[in-house]
Formats: sequence, C-alpha cells, structure tokens
Amino acid sequence: MFRHTKLLQFEAKPEKPDAVYAHKLQELIGGAFGEMSVTMQYLFQGWNCRIEGKYKDLIMDTATEEIGHVEMLATMVARLLEGAPATATAAAVKDPVMAAMIGGMDVQQTIVAGGGALPADSNGTPWNGKYIVASGNLLADFRANVAAEAQGRLQTARLYNMTDDPGVKAMLQFNLARDTVHQKQWLAAIEELKADGLEDEIAPNALLDEEDQKHNNTIWHLSDGPDGAKGGWTTEAGIEYLMDPEPLGGPGTAPKPDPALYGTYAPLQDAKGTVKGKVKAAKAKTKKG
Repeated sequence: MFRHTKLLQFEAKPEKPDAVYAHKLQELIGGAFGEMSVTMQYLFQGWNCRIEGKYKDLIMDTATEEIGHVEMLATMVARLLEGAPATATAAAVKDPVMAAMIGGMDVQQTIVAGGGALPADSNGTPWNGKYIVASGNLLADFRANVAAEAQGRLQTARLYNMTDDPGVKAMLQFNLARDTVHQKQWLAAIEELKADGLEDEIAPNALLDEEDQKHNNTIWHLSDGPDGAKGGWTTEAGIEYLMDPEPLGGPGTAPKPDPALYGTYAPLQDAKGTVKGKVKAAKAKTKKG
C-alpha cells in the first residue's frame, strides 16, 4: 500500500518561468537514468526480493522516495512552463537571442501535457521499461543501482550548470545530495551482502567450478600499446594479461540460407583470410612453385 503525502520532499519553485530549461529537465524525469527509471527499478527489485527485512526495506524505502523525486521534477517543469508559450514566449521573442532559444521548447509539453511534464526524455522519447534492472540477484542489482545513481548524478550535475535560477539550483542541490547518499548506501549494502554470507565478489556465486578454468583469470590484450597491462588489476587482482592472444574458434561463417529468404549465397566463394581460403592460397602457391 502506498500513501501520497501532499507535500513535496523538497521545494520545487523556480524564480521565473523558463520553457527551454523545462525541456532539458525532462531528461531527469524520463531519460534512461532519470527518476522514473530508478523508481521502477527499485520498486521491481523490492517486489522481487525474496528476503524480508533490512534489504527489502532499504530497496522499498528508496523506491518510494524516488516516486517523490518524479513528483518534484514534474512540479518544477510545470512551474517553469507557467505562462508559456503565450505570455513568456511573446515577451521572449522580442529579443533575437531568446527567440532562437525558444526554438528549443518542447511543444509536446504544451500540446500533449497541457503545460506540464511528460514521461519522456529531453528529446521527447517516451520512457521505456527496458531501462530498468531487476534480476532478483541482490548483488547484481545493487551494482546496477550504483551505476544508475552515478549516471543520474552526472546528468543532474550537468543540468545544474545550465541554469542560473536560484530555485532550480536549490532543488538540484538536494537531488545531488540524495544521489550521493544513494550511491553510498548501495555500495555499503553490497559489502553487507558479502559479510552476511549471501553473496561473494562474483554475481552469481554459482557454477564457478564448472566454468572454463583456463579463461576465468585472463584479460585479452586486443588494443594497441602496452598500457592495459600496467593496471592494478594485473597485480592487485592477480589477473593475467595475455599480450598476444590467439583466436580459439574457426571461421564465423553463417550456414546456407533458407532459399525462401533469398539471401545472397555463393558456395564456392571463400572469404579472404578464412581457413579454407588460406588452404586454397597455399595449394595454389605450391602448384606455381
């Protein structure tokens, strides 16, 4: 059961309308790392959690807070759109620079949302449930949560530097702080999962004895230069760097296509560099010799 408290978690009052910035702020609502994403990510992680108690409570507490963040941002967008496009736009277009900027307004906010926020990103792309990670494995999920909060904080920081409005900046300062503590809590929860013996370093902590033991501790050197092998992961983590790895499989040739699909196919054509191609080339060279 959820209850709606009719007060914002933090104030969302801009000093003045700014329809162009309202367009930008949509990214923090419906972008891949926006508040809608972390809201649904944490809700589904909580609903899928099979352990009652501290972990589930932490997930659900954070999920419920994120619902409030969507409300804060939606309120801020609506207030930034106050008077637009009519009054604010008419005054703004008297200035040539502002007239050009007004071209960045999101007309969907007016036409579709009636001067309010949309469940979409800053390009108007609708929010997508595929953005979320809720696997049921808490270690894998908490690591995804750290990344989501880091990306969300990064975008909030960028948007913070795109406005001079004191009211907007105050709200974003609060959001930055919450993104900070959420990263801290997920990192701490990861360590607690290990301390409680529920998970280890690798997610999932299963099938480790069945995987290919020859290839679970090597990095393939596949970029120019020797710098990759200088990283601490080769010493502190004890991972071997293969400086000259060789491919282990044969040619990645697709099978003969279904005739009804009309795929281009030439059975006698050998791709340059394939095993068959090299054999043919060697035979041809031998005959010439």
